[in-house]
Order: sequence, then structure tokens, then C-alpha cells
Amino acid sequence: MHRIHLTLTLLAAAVLMTACAATRVDPPPPMAAAAQYKASADWKHASAVAPVPDEWWTLFNDSLLNDLQRQLVIGNENLKSSLSAVASARALYDASRSALLPALSLGAGATRSDSPSPNGNRSDRSSKPVNSRNLTATASWEIDLWGRLSGSSTGAQASFQASADELAAVRLSAQGLLVQTYLSLRTADAQLSVLARSVAAYQQSLALTQARYEGGVAARTDVLQAQTQLKSAQAQSADLTAQRAQLEHAIAVLLGEPPSSLVLSPNASLPSVPEVPPMLPASLLQRRPDIAAAQQRVAAAYAQIGVADAAFFPELTLSASAGFRGSSLSNLLSAPNLLWSLGPTLTQAIFDGGQRRLASVQATAAADQATSAYRQTVLTALQEVEDNLVLAQQLQQETQWQGEALQAAQSNLDITLEQYRAGTVSYLNVVVAQAAALNSENNLLSVRNRQLAAVNQLLKNIAGRWQPM
Repeated sequence: MHRIHLTLTLLAAAVLMTACAATRVDPPPPMAAAAQYKASADWKHASAVAPVPDEWWTLFNDSLLNDLQRQLVIGNENLKSSLSAVASARALYDASRSALLPALSLGAGATRSDSPSPNGNRSDRSSKPVNSRNLTATASWEIDLWGRLSGSSTGAQASFQASADELAAVRLSAQGLLVQTYLSLRTADAQLSVLARSVAAYQQSLALTQARYEGGVAARTDVLQAQTQLKSAQAQSADLTAQRAQLEHAIAVLLGEPPSSLVLSPNASLPSVPEVPPMLPASLLQRRPDIAAAQQRVAAAYAQIGVADAAFFPELTLSASAGFRGSSLSNLLSAPNLLWSLGPTLTQAIFDGGQRRLASVQATAAADQATSAYRQTVLTALQEVEDNLVLAQQLQQETQWQGEALQAAQSNLDITLEQYRAGTVSYLNVVVAQAAALNSENNLLSVRNRQLAAVNQLLKNIAGRWQPM
């Protein structure tokens, strides 16, 4: 009767403790994007994703860029590091799941012991050394009453998923950076080509001016102006050559290669600007891997709140052991040598100097921090889309105007050169016209590079798909 009463008492206590379990704290809902982008009324919510290939850089129709992208996925060291982080997070998740299962251990041992005589005189000892051999098996299982173990597993799963999403985000970032660096390299090639043509033209102008000066038609200042302009263009070419080399080095590092091992042949032609689909769903931002990773970090942080709160409640562990112990190895596995034990253990921390309370406060603060980081990631993503929408639209118009400005500057240069040959204008007019033409062509290339960069970012946002692990 006493045993029945004790069992009912323990069962009632367990039910009461379960009712007092730690309250689950759910993470906040995902942050909603605006129904419409400020930059364009045409870019609204849409039910289908625009038909842009995952390998969006193929829209630039550059075979060398495609080859570089294939090398990037294989050799980029940041991708390898992120892949290792995913493997580590997966191992932690698997370990957290195994904590929910019982643990079993086997042990074997042998001892030889002796006891001193009561009076401490060794000659009076009547006992002999005793041999003892044992073979035991022990099992233990922590009952997850308050969700501490399951909360740890949930948090580890969210961290694993966040690592997988971060790997996809790192890959997208590296791919986008490679496209932009490559386009900047090609822009530098085009600008170097313009400077080479300008240097050749300036050399002809210098020869013409020198001949006119020797003939007594032109002044010495005309020759000096021609020399100044030629040397300035040569200096710009040297500076741009250094920038081009640095861009080539950056591409090599992105590919995971030493800068000295990569040589890209000059190519002065820029690719045409791909057409961006007019619809970009705002909900697509929720599918970006960097946003998904930040959201999973929030889920992991909130799971840790439950783990910290569960530490305020006692731990219940079921344990069992069985084995054999005897003095002789020959008859060790016999019924007289059998031993066993079975029973629950309830452990409750009474005083810990406030460590559990501080752990709960820290987990709550970490969750708030992760939530703010997630919201900032969404806002930054929205800003990135808005910025590049404005750039893509305005730079298209700017490219047209800059092209018209170049045509006007080139026509003015042709007229001014004819006037100088006829002796109706000074060489200063030629210098001004040549500088205007060179600046207009460089400005056009710079605008085209910025336009390609903006479209590259938008295409990356649209094509940035990944499969959650």
C-alpha cells in the first residue's frame, strides 16, 4: 500500500511539473515587403517569378565570363569555407538529435586489492589479496519533460539551415562580384583603347604643330600645348593600365588562384545591356538566401530562450545497469555473480549564483539582436533593389544623352582641326575640342559600366534561387 501511495505521489508531481513547463516563445512573423517599389509603379507583386535563368550572367553573351563562373564555383576559398561551416552545423544538429535517445555503455575491468591488518602489523594479516573482475552494461535516458533537448535540436536545425542559406548567399555574392569585376575589366580595356587612339591622334597633332612651328606659321606655345596633351594622355593610360591589372588580380583571387597565374586578353568591346523583366515580385525578397539565413538565425535564437528557461526545472533521468562481478574469470558469467540496478533520478539546482537567470536574459537579448539583424537585412535588400531600379532606369537615359554628347564633341573636333589647318583658329581650340571628345567617350564608357552593374544586381536578385536543405 505504501508503494502504491508513493507511486501516485511521484506521478502527480510529474504532472504538476509538466503543467509548469517553460513557456514556448515563438519568433516574430516574417517582415513584409512593400506592395510596390518606389522606383517604378510597374514593379509590383506578381504571382510568378520572371523568366530569368539561374545563371543570369549568360545573358551578357560572353563565353569567357561563363568559363570564369564555372571556375569560381570550384576554386573560390570563401565558398569552401562556407561549405565547411555547413558540414559543422550539420554535425551539431545530428548531435543534438542523438541527445534525445538513450545512451548505452559497456565496461570491463579487473582489480587486485588487499586490506591492512587491524593493528597495522603486516605479519598479523590473515587475509590474502583479492581478485575482482567485472563486466557491466549501463543505460541512461534523460526524459525531455520541459523541452530542453528538443529546443536545442530545433535551434541546431535552424542554425544548420541558416548555414546552408548563407552558403547560397556567399555563392550568389561571389558570382555577382565576379560579373561586376569582369565588366569593370572590360570597361578598362575599352577606355585603354580610347586612350590609345587619342595618343595616336595627339601624336599626329604634335607632328602637325611642330611642322607649322618650323614653317613659321604656328607659335612655340602651340607645340608645348600639343606635348602637354600627349603626355597627359600617356599618363592616364599608365594609370588605367595599373587599374586594369588590379582588376585582373581580383578576378584571380575570386577563382582561388594566385594573381600571377591568370592572364586575360584585352577585349575593348562591352556587352550589351540585357533587358530586365518589368515585374519583380516583392515577395521574391523573402526567397533571397541572405534573408532566409537571417530568419533562421532568429528561429535558432528564440529556441535558445526555451532551452535557457528549461534549466529552471528539474532534470529527470532513467538509468539502468546490469553486469557480473566475481573473483574468477572462468565462472564470471554465472547467476551468483549477477548484479543490476534500475531507477529514476530527479535533479534540481538549488543555488547557482544567478547563472540560470542570466542565461535566460542573455538568450532573450540574443533573440532581440537576431531579430533586428533580420529586419536590417530585409531593409538593406529592399534598398538594394530600389537603388538599382533607379540606376537602371536613369542610366539608360543618361547613356543616350552621353552618346549624343560624344557625337557632338567628335563633330566639333573635326571642324576645329580643319579650322586649325586653315589657320583660322589657335591650337588652344584644338586642345579644348580634343579634351572634350576624350572626356565624352570616357564618360559614356563609365555610364555603360554603371548601367551594366545595376542590371547585374537586379538580375542576380531575380535569378537568386536556392533549395533549402
